[in-house]
Amino acid sequence: MPTALSSTDADTSYAAPGRLASARRAVVDVAILFEFRRQAVRRRHLSRVLSLVFVAITLGAAVVPAFMPGAHGAGRAFDILLLTPTLMAGILILNMGSAIGSGGGRELISRDQAGPHPISPTTDHLGALLLAPLNIAWMIQAWVLLGAVSYSVIPGRLVQAEVTMVLWIVMGTALGQVIAWTVEAVRRGPGGIAVSRGTLVAVALGAGVIQLTGHTTRLLDRLPTVWFLAGGTSSPLSWRLWETVLVLLTGIVAALVAGAVPAHVAARRMARDEARMETDQHAPRPMPRSVLGILVRTDRASVWRSVPMRRGVLVLAVGPGLVALFGDLKWAQMTILPGLVASGGALLFGVNAWCLDGRGALWRENLPAPATTLFDARTLVLAEFLGIAALITILVGALRAGVPNPQELAALVATLVVVTLQVVGAALRWSLLHPYPVDLRSARATPAPPAAMVGYSARLATSTTFTGLVFSGCAHVPDWRLSLIVAMPCLLWSATRLVRTRHRWEDPVTRARVVSTVAA
Repeated sequence: MPTALSSTDADTSYAAPGRLASARRAVVDVAILFEFRRQAVRRRHLSRVLSLVFVAITLGAAVVPAFMPGAHGAGRAFDILLLTPTLMAGILILNMGSAIGSGGGRELISRDQAGPHPISPTTDHLGALLLAPLNIAWMIQAWVLLGAVSYSVIPGRLVQAEVTMVLWIVMGTALGQVIAWTVEAVRRGPGGIAVSRGTLVAVALGAGVIQLTGHTTRLLDRLPTVWFLAGGTSSPLSWRLWETVLVLLTGIVAALVAGAVPAHVAARRMARDEARMETDQHAPRPMPRSVLGILVRTDRASVWRSVPMRRGVLVLAVGPGLVALFGDLKWAQMTILPGLVASGGALLFGVNAWCLDGRGALWRENLPAPATTLFDARTLVLAEFLGIAALITILVGALRAGVPNPQELAALVATLVVVTLQVVGAALRWSLLHPYPVDLRSARATPAPPAAMVGYSARLATSTTFTGLVFSGCAHVPDWRLSLIVAMPCLLWSATRLVRTRHRWEDPVTRARVVSTVAA
């Protein structure tokens, strides 16, 4: 019996002669789903304000640096121009890493909600591509690239160069999505987990060999991004500029179309990581002696056995560590990293920490345990998760940083402790104020809607980066006790806010609102 517009028929129609009609339907479906997500936004006025702020910052990044002292000169401006191809490559690498870590990109609609609807893999691919810019790391890199071009390119060719960079950002995002879907299709195939992990290790070893043998500069000079930058800054009357624009536009269209192919292949295969986590068996261990120990073990298992948590912590911990390793960062500069890693870790689940329980939150509320014990267990597990990720980053970066002096070590330790408590307090406070019903079993799920995630990430990145800069300055002062003195008021402030959140959790009405929301 034909099933009309079922998801299976949507998959079949992709291979049928009516591919154009299928693509049109996918675009229409994306528009409908996006409108559905937009209507579900709780504070629409805030979303409009954030959209205007995003546009204002983007225009500012593309225009203001052109009027700064030293712009378009032969000194610093020329040095920034030489680094622009590397920034362009960073856009592509960022999109690849983000989409691969999330199993093909973010979901425009959650897996449970999409179940009864005829949503094709092409629609899923386009939706993930549409949500890719809703990432503070993506925004920052795009702003930095636009600002670098504005500062370094001569005024007569600035507009065409900025247009070229915008096209490159779009193409880099689309190419990253294609590669991510390809990796996900391979990962879901026979032996795919071993193949993907082996490839990751080979790429990391190759990057290490290039760095240790001193060939990094030669590699950067041969990046294809140099060709695009040269074309975007060539004469407006030359064919070279229009050739570059034509190649970028062709690449964008080709990536949009090509991404649907591995998306369909991945949709027909089982998600092996998720299936293994849900069906795996674990031998029982001795029972902890305290109620807190039992709850901590339960929460720890729910976090570390979750696919998005394991992938996310790997990307967060190893990625910045490799940047520090290949960039040869010194100890005083590495104080920035713990805050960024802790912020990213909180965005995996911490900003909506109680959604891990799902419907199990109803069962947990009936346990003969004080409410504060439940809160303490979640706090300890979140702090442990963020601390381990930050420590891995520091250890990787320390491979080339040498032996730290006392003030550098004190500054780094103080930064790690302060930003961990700072992020934990903020995440649990937001979890209490704005809970969301989310199923984090999917590798592509996020703990909050995209707009909320952008707000969370911006606030966390701003506060933790400022904290890291403060302790970076302390690392240059020849007295290790200064870092401890600066850390004390920061710890007291964060601890006070965390205790207030703990008291609010004791309120049964507040707790019932959170539990009923995440269990929906």
